[in-house]
Amino acid sequence: MNRRIDWTAHIVLILGVALFVLPVWLVFAGATQDPGAIDRGELSLLPNLHGFGVFADVLGNGVAGATPVWRMLAVSFGMALAIAVGKIAISLLSAYAVTFFRFPLRMVCFWTIFITLMLPVEVRIIPTYAVMAGFGLINSFTGLTVPLIASATATLLFRQVFLAIPDELVEAARMDGAGPWRFFRDILLPVSAANVAALFVILFVYGWNQYLWPLLVATDPRLDTIVIGIVKMIGTDSAVPWNKVMATSVLALLPPIAVVLLMQRWFVKGLTEGDK
Repeated sequence: MNRRIDWTAHIVLILGVALFVLPVWLVFAGATQDPGAIDRGELSLLPNLHGFGVFADVLGNGVAGATPVWRMLAVSFGMALAIAVGKIAISLLSAYAVTFFRFPLRMVCFWTIFITLMLPVEVRIIPTYAVMAGFGLINSFTGLTVPLIASATATLLFRQVFLAIPDELVEAARMDGAGPWRFFRDILLPVSAANVAALFVILFVYGWNQYLWPLLVATDPRLDTIVIGIVKMIGTDSAVPWNKVMATSVLALLPPIAVVLLMQRWFVKGLTEGDK
């Protein structure tokens, strides 16, 4: 009985992996093939060994005179990194303030942060755009990243971590003469390290996949993210070079995958030990 159950579990897992991997493999194989064959629906499951030069081609030259893919990757990487680091930094400080400091309207501030979770991005995007336009930050990297930095979810997560810190530890740090900054640096940051790593992975991927906000705030082609660039490649009036579009899509997968793989151990640790 146990043997049959194990086989069933393995079959289900293999089917699940195939469900996610097969589309990616098709895109990778299609990138190396003739665009005409792709248009005719003659996509082969096996990559063409002579077609791997398309990756270097789109990386340096782009598609149909568009922004080079390397530049779009750099913009996306910088945007994702700024969003992830900014969200974590602001969330750590805001959670620290509402957890350990006693000031007027402290809980009002906390619930105000919490209420923003109930507002979808589409509701906030028009006033946010108006604010960025008022500051003259349209078509700038600052306007591309700053409005996406605040995170109520990360603030709530860090607050829960800080609430789990024993009062004895807080009192011991106070008796040792630790000021607010030293307590934050030497106690709270090490305790939150696994959560920071897990959040970094999630927020980096979140920033990397942003579409609606970059589409509105950055009309300068030099600020095109890789997601915007792929959409523009498909939306051309001429025949779509599907092999180059697929090659660009494969290149767009590599940075998030690299971040996940490099921080996998910390990511899992942050998810499994976040409440301890």
